[in-house]
Amino acid sequence: MVITGASSGIGLAAAVELARRGDDLVLLGRDPGRLQRAVQAVREVGGSSPAAYRADFAVLDEVREVGAKIAADRERIHVLVNNAGQLASVRRLTVDGFDPTMQTNHLAGFLLTHLLLDRLRAAAGAEGPARVITTGSAAEAWGTLDVRRPGRRQFSRWLAYGASKQANLLFTVEAARRWSTYRIVPTCFFPGLIRSRFGRRSPVFSLAGLVPVLFRTPAEGAGTLVWLAREPRGLVPGGYFAWQRPFVATGRSTSAERARLLWESSLAAVRYGAEGERSVRGVG
Repeated sequence: MVITGASSGIGLAAAVELARRGDDLVLLGRDPGRLQRAVQAVREVGGSSPAAYRADFAVLDEVREVGAKIAADRERIHVLVNNAGQLASVRRLTVDGFDPTMQTNHLAGFLLTHLLLDRLRAAAGAEGPARVITTGSAAEAWGTLDVRRPGRRQFSRWLAYGASKQANLLFTVEAARRWSTYRIVPTCFFPGLIRSRFGRRSPVFSLAGLVPVLFRTPAEGAGTLVWLAREPRGLVPGGYFAWQRPFVATGRSTSAERARLLWESSLAAVRYGAEGERSVRGVG
């Protein structure tokens, strides 16, 4: 099971709980120190050290490199959790020329999933489907996503965040359409408002200390993630969940046509071209 954004917050809480239940984990994180502490936390509850890889999702070449390493080390991946995320400043674009929030929250995970798709296909079988789980947010409701130009600079980091969360849902919808024949089940979930390092500089998230009843712990937020990773029945490909039950999203985030357009523009943005797409789809 591969978990991105596993060195803190929801990702770390999920990794600890899944290790407690005996799952074999691969952790991805950006900060070496936090990643090493995450490895220690998982080892303490699971009894063995998980594999860990450092990668900055604001640099697509690092995503390509870590994807190649994981693919070389693992013949099968039963679950891929696209959890890495940030609420970044809009002042600077990434080295790849994209809005940093959109790249970290959508484009990097989109690319990594494609790079590991053959390993997911290899894992799907009689024991059950392979799974791709993406951390979403109710912020999708205010997103200003241009599905033809997903990486364009946004005027506000909150608009960028909402756009990235729309992209997470649209990716899930289109992945379900394209990959259902491979027995891969893509899902997306909303963890609720979480007290964590994420968004610490945001006035909205600073309310966690003033109105704690509105916020959940990372462990509570990770509950639906763990459930989606292990639940044997009832998972709907392309589904959106919160509190371990179906959740409602806006039409902009579930539109089949918008999902298709975003998929095509995302392939172009991350330079995963037609040859790569044909390869993972087993065509030609």
